[in-house]
Amino acid sequence: MSGFSLSSEPFTLERDCEAVMVPQGETVTLPAGQVGYITQALGGSFTVYVEGNLFRVAGKDADALGKEPPPPIELAEDASDADVEKLVWQQLRTVFDPEIPINVVELGLVYDVSLEQSAPEGSDQGSRKVYVKMTLTAPGCGMGDILVDDVRTKLELIPTVVEADVDLVFDPPWNHSMMSDAAKLETGML
Repeated sequence: MSGFSLSSEPFTLERDCEAVMVPQGETVTLPAGQVGYITQALGGSFTVYVEGNLFRVAGKDADALGKEPPPPIELAEDASDADVEKLVWQQLRTVFDPEIPINVVELGLVYDVSLEQSAPEGSDQGSRKVYVKMTLTAPGCGMGDILVDDVRTKLELIPTVVEADVDLVFDPPWNHSMMSDAAKLETGML
């Protein structure tokens, strides 16, 4: 797959930058001065095309690409579990497979989300744990661990969420019927 298209945006790395090879999932360091193209900028992370390969660059490293990092997540101090769950779903919609411009919720990869109050010793009573059950479009997807880590990391950015437990399952197996109508339309499957 060629990651480059006419809509790709050129960049020169301003500093060394950690990136993940797509679809292998191997972490590498791209050196300062490296040139390439941003092929996808969704959900606060970037897919870049460098010397014939695709890489995923996390939002925290946006400055290396000359971009702004995503803003911090805000939550009202008196937020209810329902408010937090709404924010959890919003965050899940910022998780994208680097090769597919559709978020994991619209792809139908998230099977279940639940919250639980958690008050570890020495922490606030408003602490919460989030449990997510999700799958992949294919069991052998090399980006599986990366997507799970992305979900966990993004959910743990939510104020009051002290832990996100992401369970990767393959039963029931994912199929195209699990996609939202918007995702089917985007991929030409509707």
